[in-house]
Amino acid sequence: MTSDNNVELRVRALESLLLEKGLVEAPAIDEIIDLFENRLGPQNGGKVVVRAWTDPAFKARLLANATEAIVEMGYDAVQGEDMVVVENTPEIHNVVVCTLCSCFPWATLGLPPVWYKSAPYRARAASDPRGVLVEFGTEISDEAQVRVWDSNAELRYMVLPERPAGTGAMNEDELLALVTRDSMIGVTRAQNP
Repeated sequence: MTSDNNVELRVRALESLLLEKGLVEAPAIDEIIDLFENRLGPQNGGKVVVRAWTDPAFKARLLANATEAIVEMGYDAVQGEDMVVVENTPEIHNVVVCTLCSCFPWATLGLPPVWYKSAPYRARAASDPRGVLVEFGTEISDEAQVRVWDSNAELRYMVLPERPAGTGAMNEDELLALVTRDSMIGVTRAQNP
C-alpha cells in the first residue's frame, strides 16, 4: 500500500468516525473539501498576477489597495486579514516570511508550504534573504535591493513577480502556467516560457 493510499484510508476513517459520533455533518465536510480543492490556492494568486500583468489599471489598483483589488476578483480573505502586494522589478526583489509563525494568505496562495513554516526559513529569510534565495536557485544581482516583508495575523503579503521576457504574445492560460506559489512568495521568479 502506498503512503497516498494510507493517508486516504486514514482520512476516510476519520471522516466516518466524526460523522458516526455526530461531531460533524456531511454538508460541513463537503463544504471544507470544496473550499480547499476549488476556492483556495495558488491558482487564485496566479490569476491575480496574470491580470496585473495584462491590465495596467488593475495592476495600479492592486498595488494601491490589494485587499480591494483581490476581492474584486472574488477572492475574500479566509481569516479577515488585509493584503499588500509588492512588485518585483529589476531593481527590487521582494520576499515574504512570517517570522513569528506561519501567517499566509490562504485565499490567494492556499496552504503554506512546509518549508515556509519551518524555523530555519523564518529566521534566515529575515537575516540572510540573499542566501535563502540562492538555496531556492534564485540569484539576484548585487545592485538589486532585497526587501523582506513580515506577514502577521492582520496583514499578509504577496509578491507580484516580474513578467518574464518574451511573453507579450501569450494568452492568459499560457501566462498562468508561468506563475508559481513560490514566485508569489518571492523565493523564485515566474517561470520562463
